[in-house]
Amino acid sequence: LLLGSASFTRKLILSQMNIPYHVVVRPIDERTLGDRTMNANPEELVLLLANAKMDKLLGEIEGGGCDGELSDALEVSSASGSELDDKNGMESNNDSVNDNEKEWIILTGDQVVTCQNRILEKPTSISEAKQFVSLYATHPPSTVGSVVLTHFPSGIRVEGVRGPTDDDDSRPMDLVDRLLEQDAPILSCAGGLMIEHPLVQEHVERIDGTEDSVMGLSKDLVVRLL
Repeated sequence: LLLGSASFTRKLILSQMNIPYHVVVRPIDERTLGDRTMNANPEELVLLLANAKMDKLLGEIEGGGCDGELSDALEVSSASGSELDDKNGMESNNDSVNDNEKEWIILTGDQVVTCQNRILEKPTSISEAKQFVSLYATHPPSTVGSVVLTHFPSGIRVEGVRGPTDDDDSRPMDLVDRLLEQDAPILSCAGGLMIEHPLVQEHVERIDGTEDSVMGLSKDLVVRLL
């Protein structure tokens, strides 16, 4: 599986699912795409962005712009396969698979937080992160996330959305400062929402949905699309 995302939470969730993956990222200018006005549809936005990320990554792969990274991924896969064969007393035949015959499942996704009919993405500053947290103190946020999978080289593509997932909690105003003291990457999280961090967990009263969905990658959705 090729993960077209640098998100540490998506990498964590795939590891929890025991899905081997290799990260290949080609960034897009997300803020130039989609509708973020009041009452805009967050499901349409996250699908649009996930598909745009997929289109960019596929274009790079097809144009040869990812050859080095794919070769590295193949080497890692071959080494892992050889180790597994050795453990099982089997003869490895990884050498029979060349780059042109290799198939990939490519995964891209996107997530936003919604609060008071507003769509909140990754905060652009510490000040904005604090503004988001101040909203959550009185208005429970929801998360909406998308997953897009493409089989390469056939081009078969499937997509899905999971949300909204409600996060009912009350966060103290100094939470952002406390997270920063522990080097928490809040500016990399949609809405500055880090549900998995212990400092945040202690203030969560209830989650209407699954924690992995709030973190940015629904395990159920990934399995269904696969």
